[in-house]
Amino acid sequence: MDGTPARMDKDAAVRTTLDPEAAVRARYEAAAKARETALCCPVEYDPRWLERIPQEIKDKDYGCGDPSTYVREGDVVLDLGSGGGKICYIAAQIVGKTGRVIGVDFNTEMLALARKYRRAMAKTLGYDVVEFHRGRIQDLALPLDEVDAWLAKHPVRSADDLARLDDFQAELRRRTPMIPDESVDVILSNCVLNLVGEGAREQLFREMFRVLKRGGRVAISDIVSDEIVPEAMKRDAKLWSGCISGAFQEAELLRAFERAGFHAITLEKLDAQPWQTVKGIEFRSATVTARKGKQGACWERNQAVVYKGPWKKVEDDDGHVLLRGERMAVCDKTFRILTGEPYGNSVVPVPPLKDVPLARAKPFDCTRSDVRDPAETKGKRYRKTAAGSAVCGPDGGCC
Repeated sequence: MDGTPARMDKDAAVRTTLDPEAAVRARYEAAAKARETALCCPVEYDPRWLERIPQEIKDKDYGCGDPSTYVREGDVVLDLGSGGGKICYIAAQIVGKTGRVIGVDFNTEMLALARKYRRAMAKTLGYDVVEFHRGRIQDLALPLDEVDAWLAKHPVRSADDLARLDDFQAELRRRTPMIPDESVDVILSNCVLNLVGEGAREQLFREMFRVLKRGGRVAISDIVSDEIVPEAMKRDAKLWSGCISGAFQEAELLRAFERAGFHAITLEKLDAQPWQTVKGIEFRSATVTARKGKQGACWERNQAVVYKGPWKKVEDDDGHVLLRGERMAVCDKTFRILTGEPYGNSVVPVPPLKDVPLARAKPFDCTRSDVRDPAETKGKRYRKTAAGSAVCGPDGGCC
């Protein structure tokens, strides 16, 4: 025997015991020093934003999409897993001097690359709106730079020291969180969520929801799989750190946003061709957007919306069923959501003829999906008669 089976068994045992976070850290530390083509998909960015970005950052950028296209002027932007800073520096050009861009990454080598060019980029742009923090994207309250500074003065040598560290971290989260509650207009991430361990993913989505302003939005580009990835592949550190075996199953990524309380969850892009296929499972790039803001009280103000089609009926994230062409009764909160972005082009708003002040509005049962009688919107005493135009034709009539 040549010993190959025994060697394979040993390799399998090593993969089983490897920590995914450690594997990701090691691989991306190396990728910050020398470009690794296996870590990225081909992505086309708007060339306008690339001209001012240093070549070293462009060479060591790893992603699978371009979520920066969802940034607007004046936004406060949070980039999760900001790496070498490419998306942050693109976003800085879009938000302008009235905006702000925050990058968060755990990898010290990648952060060093991003921070290396911060002053030069500020000088090039004529304003300084970008900042980078070391932290875990599933724990956006804990600033690890401050933890490192504290540990330098208070090394942990005993259980009592460890308890003091825990107390210090709890105080940081409470008094000076790295990213405060409801402070961000738009969250971006480019091929990073799949690197977070499965046990921390629910917390990751809760953290995104926490820091986003009401009415804020999320734009995530990531690798997804068409099938559930088997456990044996998830234990392979190379596949995990390579953005493969940690991929969300396509529908599960959308459900994770839904469980966290987001709405308007949209699969903006799903590549037709897989980026890689491993053991029959296809892995491809996807971009998902979502919004925060459907939470809150429901008040009756005699409003309705008419769904235009083309589907016979649709259901929103709160369970409201909209029938095509029917005046569907909705509460004030739902009326505002469905007549704004991104739903507005699909519905016709039907406001009440006479405004019902919010202070006088009664509670609305949002578990119902009822057709609203036009008399409710116009008022039961509405008896107006009005003559139409005298001419019906292309030169001045109603038709």
